[in-house]
Amino acid sequence: MRRIVWMIQGMLTIVLLALLSQECIAGVVIEQVMSDAQGKTSTVFLYFSDSRLRTDHPEGGVATIMDFKNDRMVMIDHRSKSYAETKFSQWEKEVSKGLKRETTAMKPRRREILVRKTGETAIINGFRTEKIEILADGQLLEENWVTQDVDLKEIGKVMERVAKGFSKDFRSEMREGREIYEKLKPHGFPILIKDYTANYGLKGSDVVEVKKIERKELKEEIFLPPPNYQRIIPEKPKK
Repeated sequence: MRRIVWMIQGMLTIVLLALLSQECIAGVVIEQVMSDAQGKTSTVFLYFSDSRLRTDHPEGGVATIMDFKNDRMVMIDHRSKSYAETKFSQWEKEVSKGLKRETTAMKPRRREILVRKTGETAIINGFRTEKIEILADGQLLEENWVTQDVDLKEIGKVMERVAKGFSKDFRSEMREGREIYEKLKPHGFPILIKDYTANYGLKGSDVVEVKKIERKELKEEIFLPPPNYQRIIPEKPKK
C-alpha cells in the first residue's frame, strides 16, 4: 500500500509543478528518470498546458493524456497503434475500487511521521537542494532532496483537486501519504526522491529524479491521440 501511495504522491507532485508553472508560460516539459532497487531505469516525459497533462514512457511504448478541465483520459499504446478513452472521473472511481479491494483485509496501524532536516545540501541537475528525511516510527521511509526554487503557494488547492477521487474513498489508507506530503511541502519541491520502503533498508531503493524542466509552447496535437491510431472500446465487466 505504501508503494501505491508513493506512486500517486509522485504523480501529484509533478502535476502540481506543471500547474503552478502555467501562469506565465504556455507549457512545460519535464524529463524524469525512475530507477528500481535492481538498477533498472526508465525515462518519463511529462507535458503540461492548459489543465492538461501527458506522460510518455518511451521504453514501454505507452502514453497517457489527462484533461482535467474536460474530464477526459486517453491511454495510448504505440506498439499496437491503438488507444482507449474514458472519463477521468470514471478512471478515478475504478482505481479507488481496485485499491479498496486490495486493502479490505489490511488495517494499517497509525504511525508517527517525522520529517527531519539533515542540513546537507547539494546542486542536483542545476537545482539547489537540501536533504530531508522522512521517518515512520523511527524507520527511514524516504530521502528527499528538495528545492525552494519552485513556488508552491497554490499547492494545497491543486492537490485537493487532483487527489479528491482517491481521498474521499480512502481517507484512512491515504492518511499517511497525505501527512507526509503536507509535512514535506514547506521544505520545497522534490528533485530527487529515494524510497526505501520496498526493501525496508538502505541496500536498495526506488528513485525518482527530475533531470530537466523546460518551458515552451506545446502543440495541440500533443494532447490528442495520433489520427491514424485505432480507438479501442473496452468491454464492460460482466455483473
